[in-house]
Amino acid sequence: MVVTGGNGQLGRAIQAVCQQAGSAFGFVCVDQPEWDITDPAQVERLADLKPALVIHCAAMTDVDGCARNPDLAFKVNAFGTQNVALACRRAGAAMVYVSTNEVFDGSAGRPYREFDPTGAINVYGASKLAGEMIASRLLHELYVVRVAWLYSAGGSNFVSKILARADQFGQLQVVADEVANPTYAPDAAAAMLELVRTGHYGIYHLVNEGHCSRYEFAQEILKLAGRAHIPVQPITSQQFQRASTPPPFSPLRNTVGAALGIRLRPWQAALADCLEQSPGALSSKKPPEI
Repeated sequence: MVVTGGNGQLGRAIQAVCQQAGSAFGFVCVDQPEWDITDPAQVERLADLKPALVIHCAAMTDVDGCARNPDLAFKVNAFGTQNVALACRRAGAAMVYVSTNEVFDGSAGRPYREFDPTGAINVYGASKLAGEMIASRLLHELYVVRVAWLYSAGGSNFVSKILARADQFGQLQVVADEVANPTYAPDAAAAMLELVRTGHYGIYHLVNEGHCSRYEFAQEILKLAGRAHIPVQPITSQQFQRASTPPPFSPLRNTVGAALGIRLRPWQAALADCLEQSPGALSSKKPPEI
């Protein structure tokens, strides 16, 4: 098995799950700068590894960066995926393509099922959707796995940023009208490996159960981390200026994976586990006396 983007938070989580599984999953991780998926020469190089499975995590995931540089976003997320898919085709390998909730426009008013019509409204979502389309046209043995609001212990993500800013400023403003599923990378990784054991190719939504707004997510982070006393002011997405426009209501519903018996725990339980695994996340300070 080959994991592209092995140094990212999902790639690292997949490595950890494979190591826990022992000999069940042998793996090789590839990542920049030694491996550049946008280089067509990597097609043969990756195929020469003769993988039976490639989990394609490598992507440009900086949503605002994608909006500022659409050409680079499509080069990495679409053309890069084409190169990886062609390598899989030449090696006779199955592929897991990691996609996103942002392939949807957020206007349905309910969680999205796997087969709902897509309609990305930003460059990141459009480039990832292009990757889905390219991979599906090149490969039959394909799992498209959509995730949302991915985070893990350590690194740079919403959880670590909320804690850092809470400690720095003592108060927060967080968007309350953007809703999706906070998803713990180790849970998503374990679900993906459970999925590939089934051989049931198709589209999957592997997210932690339940959904919330960014504001509610931040409140839960602070509560579980012992910082519930820090005030959080809800604001609208219009009040939070950024380069990209995220879909307003884009939680994913796991229906196909659940039919195979693959379910992820509620997002609150996963978050509590993440904070327990994050050095320095749990505050030992007592809230100020009122």
